[in-house]
Amino acid sequence: MLRIAVQSKGRLFDDTMQLLGEADIKVSASKRTLLVEAKNFPLEVLYLRDDDIPQSVATGVADIGVVGENEFVEKGADADIVSRLGFSRCRLSLAIPKETNYQGLEWFNGKTIATSYPVILKKYLNEHSINAEIHVITGSVEISPGIGLADAIFDIVSSGSTLVSNNLREVEVVMQSEALLIGHPGMSQDKKALLSQMLFRFEAVREAEDKKYVRMNVPKARLQEIINVLPGLKSPTIIPLADEAWCSVHTVLDEKRFWEIIGQLKELGAQGILVTPIEKMII
Repeated sequence: MLRIAVQSKGRLFDDTMQLLGEADIKVSASKRTLLVEAKNFPLEVLYLRDDDIPQSVATGVADIGVVGENEFVEKGADADIVSRLGFSRCRLSLAIPKETNYQGLEWFNGKTIATSYPVILKKYLNEHSINAEIHVITGSVEISPGIGLADAIFDIVSSGSTLVSNNLREVEVVMQSEALLIGHPGMSQDKKALLSQMLFRFEAVREAEDKKYVRMNVPKARLQEIINVLPGLKSPTIIPLADEAWCSVHTVLDEKRFWEIIGQLKELGAQGILVTPIEKMII
């Protein structure tokens, strides 16, 4: 049985449970239960505070864990980065009162900065030879300048709306962060095998993101031109039709270029274009 530590609430919890669900690992999201066993995969989920996850994995209380990169770096726990999951993206930034005249990092010399991430902030300030006082605070860091507790803050920024609502503006981005899957360095071979199965499912889910399965009827006379337009994974599937002058072409398109390519296909004579979402894709 593999044990995974997951944040007990918040955006990271929501994104993690969605990934498990898409990987067909059924887990109850009960808020009252600390440890829950999956119904159809040898996995149990341990619900913890986000800042407890790195240490729980480092000490082997959990075999693996999903944690924000910001928390992982801040805690400096002895755990391995197994995979970057690509969701719950944010950044750690320095922010100051909106009306402040800011000319550069030197502004922070002699100032007080409120943060929940003193380790990351201290390293950054030292690297740039900035002498500032760090005031450690947990929760509601953004209100610190408004109540006179600090001159600036160092905190997580996602959309930036929280800064705006507290009359703050972002002036320096210190690090980018995303969800990480971390692992205990001393995992047994049996657990590593289960982890490999889970990663295989996760990869199939991620490969399907922003992809569309496209089927169309095309005139054989234009077939090679149409194939040249398609940026498929390898080569498209070609199926003959009852009308010998036509064939059916099946392929996968990235949504970023979808409309551009569909337009070119229409110009080359493609008809009856059918587009469906992809749930999983195994390369």
